[in-house]
Amino acid sequence: MFYKSDLRGIVNSMGLVFGDIGTSPIYTLAVIFLLTRPTEEHVVGVLSLIIWTLIILVSMEYAWLAMSLGKKGEGGTIVLKEILVPLLKSSRHVSLITILAYIGTSFLIGDGVITPAISILSAVEGIRIISGFENIGQSALMLIASLIAIGLFSVQKKGSDKIAWAFGPIMVVWFLALAISGIASIFYTPSVLKAINPYYAIDFLSKNGLIGFFVLSEVTLCCTGGEALYADMGHLGREPILKAWRLIFFALVFNYLGQGAFLIRNPAAKNILFEMINHQAHIIFIPFLILSIIATIIASQAMISGVFSIVYQGITTRIIPMLKIDYTSGELKSQIYISTVNWALLISVLYMIFIFKESSSLAAAYGLAVTGTMTITGMLMTSIFYHKKDISKTIISLFITFIDLVFLLSNTYKIPHGGYWSVIIAAVVFALIVIYTSGQKRLYELMKPTKFDSFLEKYNKVYATENKISGNALFFSRDINRIPQYISHIMFKNNIIYENNIFISIIKSESPFGVESSFTKELAKGLRIFEIKMGYMEIVDVEQLLKDKGIHEKTIFYGIEDIYTDNLIWKIFSVIKKLSPSFVQFYRLPPEELHGVMTRFEM
Repeated sequence: MFYKSDLRGIVNSMGLVFGDIGTSPIYTLAVIFLLTRPTEEHVVGVLSLIIWTLIILVSMEYAWLAMSLGKKGEGGTIVLKEILVPLLKSSRHVSLITILAYIGTSFLIGDGVITPAISILSAVEGIRIISGFENIGQSALMLIASLIAIGLFSVQKKGSDKIAWAFGPIMVVWFLALAISGIASIFYTPSVLKAINPYYAIDFLSKNGLIGFFVLSEVTLCCTGGEALYADMGHLGREPILKAWRLIFFALVFNYLGQGAFLIRNPAAKNILFEMINHQAHIIFIPFLILSIIATIIASQAMISGVFSIVYQGITTRIIPMLKIDYTSGELKSQIYISTVNWALLISVLYMIFIFKESSSLAAAYGLAVTGTMTITGMLMTSIFYHKKDISKTIISLFITFIDLVFLLSNTYKIPHGGYWSVIIAAVVFALIVIYTSGQKRLYELMKPTKFDSFLEKYNKVYATENKISGNALFFSRDINRIPQYISHIMFKNNIIYENNIFISIIKSESPFGVESSFTKELAKGLRIFEIKMGYMEIVDVEQLLKDKGIHEKTIFYGIEDIYTDNLIWKIFSVIKKLSPSFVQFYRLPPEELHGVMTRFEM
């Protein structure tokens, strides 16, 4: 029995989670049949591969296995790492899992560049089916796609929550249109229904050898966005996403079967989905084309929001540098905007459109990042099930990881055809993560923090003898047992001491959500600790939190590191640090009360 809340959750999921996988039918079959002839035998074999790819890689890997693993309802590569690390005994294994999680995160961001480009461009190419526009130049289509992308990225700062309510209903109409058009086409060529039998998938691969293996790399396109089921679990909850997927799965299968049936009847068809719709009901083609463009914009929006979430997860887990965050919704804390990421994504998307020019060429670059992410998810899941001694799930997960690996290997053929862009984007992100995390570790070693006992002894002497400034001074310190150099400089070298000195310690908890804050203890006269424990997905207004606890500060001190180095890697790290907003700017503390204290470090 369906309740209103169930229905609302399903509709919201269709708008926020399934845009990418839901718009794959626009280009998947069209791209596959650039590689192989559209004979009935080939069409049925390819359809069987698509159906079983959706079953194994989306339904089994993500909807069943991955979504059974979560932390407080949150999913994603970083969450899998957080679940797995406590189960491991060897520090070498922890390092390996950490690197895998970094690669997975890098691949997801790489995917975020290609998805809007291929989705919008493939929909815009449907204009050629309109009577009188058959000969429209590719440059004009690229310009239209670019203007749509610029418009989409330009409105990000205003927040999507004001129009997000419309995403779900529009995608419901989109999936209904896909299902109905597919069923109508199957009616004329019911023989395609035998593609449900996996025999035809295996038969196609065995008969077509190397070409069949390469076709697998394009079959991947049908499940792009499947990872969103798990990554977006925290936004909407497990149940609505699973219920929505059951409906969407059938809509997608019916449409792919319908497109296959149309291709058997019209082997010369190139833009299969749009030609099928135009053939079925010429009068509704333009409304369908407009609907498809809106659906691809929604798919791109979901990917942009997803990249913002991934980057924010990376910032709070300290693997990505601090970036300026804007909060676009007064009600939804998860609605954030990161200008640096937004404009970098836009430039990358436009670059992809102008480099590849056509959606079929973009498909040559698409798939590596997706299959890379899926393989890493499979490896992390298998390891979790193994360590939890869940033998049946370990075996099934191992089988799925093997299938992921086969898809990943088939996608390596795309590397010289543009797939290297996926690798380059992911490699840049991965290099930044590695340089930043290594630099932070090295910097922390150089900081020579004061041991707490030694600090307390000096503090008591200064507090008892020096004139004190009235009011509250806040100092940020991650670990209270190791006092940062800048605090010692202020208090003991400059003899600046306030009546009330409060150490603010922000601690990331292993759970994605939850915020706890309190004074832990009074360390000495005029010296207290205020501790904020927050989940790594939480977006916290620190200033408001302090006010709620009755803390009205006069001054906020924080440390600034000035790095001097001749080493190229550390020079890059130094530039990253200079370009990143400081810790206190990230948490949006009042600028008129901030005092940065600089310390020089030689790396």
